[in-house]
Amino acid sequence: MKLTKSELKRYSRHLLLSEVGVEGQLKLKNASVLVVGLGGLGSPLAMYLAASGIGKLGLVDHDTVDASNLQRQIIHGTSDIGRLKNESASEKLKEINPEITIVQHNEALTSKNAMEIIDKYDIVADGTDNFQTRYLVNDACVLLGKPNVYGSVYRFEGQVSVFWAEKGPCYRCLFPNPPAPGTVPSCEEAGVLGVLPGVVGMLQGTEVVKLILGKGSLLIGRLLLYDALGMTFSEIKLKANPDCPVCGEHPKVKALIDYDEFCGVKKTEYSTTNHPNTLENWEQEQDMQPQVLSELIKQDHDLFILDVREPYEFDICHIEGATLLPLNQVVDKLDTLPENKIIVVMCHHGGRSRSIVNYLNDNGFEKVYNLDGGIDRFAVEINPELDRY
Repeated sequence: MKLTKSELKRYSRHLLLSEVGVEGQLKLKNASVLVVGLGGLGSPLAMYLAASGIGKLGLVDHDTVDASNLQRQIIHGTSDIGRLKNESASEKLKEINPEITIVQHNEALTSKNAMEIIDKYDIVADGTDNFQTRYLVNDACVLLGKPNVYGSVYRFEGQVSVFWAEKGPCYRCLFPNPPAPGTVPSCEEAGVLGVLPGVVGMLQGTEVVKLILGKGSLLIGRLLLYDALGMTFSEIKLKANPDCPVCGEHPKVKALIDYDEFCGVKKTEYSTTNHPNTLENWEQEQDMQPQVLSELIKQDHDLFILDVREPYEFDICHIEGATLLPLNQVVDKLDTLPENKIIVVMCHHGGRSRSIVNYLNDNGFEKVYNLDGGIDRFAVEINPELDRY
């Protein structure tokens, strides 16, 4: 296989690098990379991989573009709101480089399809933002012997590494078990500096290209930490864990598992017409539906609505009569909570509040309920006048 005249022109700045040259560019052309997630990380990652001349670029995403994505997911634009991210991204990538092949996987990556999809690619670049998919990608890559270029972002900080069990540690060597549900807020709950995923995504792209070229010092056995506020990089050395359940000497995980269950994620599909806990039986469930809370408020029920979001979130929108007590202050102000009232805990989407419900139960509070879906779902289903963010 040779480079065409148009490719020689397009990649001329690569060809001038002795570490790349024609031979290296052909390696890029013959390579296949799967990008999992087309959000903040996947956007710059996919764009630079396309521009670099990766021959086959697979895209996994089943979500649609939302206005709240545009602050950081630069592959999408305002006119793409409501479109499948895969369609939006593919259009932009083809404009960047029509020479490459783009394969859309318009579905969520699951235990049922991950092995089949990942097996078709040389390298996986994980741009997801949830623990279920991270563990799924890791385990599938270990089982298939594929390198996993990992990236994550949180508020003002980012992490990058290359997990490749054949040459070093895997993700589970570093994080054997996921954090308890609700203890680590997602970007949707904690926020993220818009430019941060751009830095981390480009670092992931750099590692992918180096992997293909076989050049440089890879982040295998190294976790790169980036602090945007301090504008500093630091590094943690990693070692393979001989007791790792998936890549260790005596692995226990020999096939993909239920990662929602493993991460303790509640499988819920909200419906405005079918609610498992109603006014007749709401006291039997830990999660309270927005409709139930609305009715109890109308009935002037003896409630204490505890909002554990941050003050700036509370200022955007809140339920009238709710008491603001940020999550990190609950422990110190536990004695301020009423013991003789029904406590309904709420946050943005229900993750942070669920962890507080569990904490209150452990500390003797019996009538404590979590607002299922948080104030965002309450705004959608009950009070559309509430601002959403």
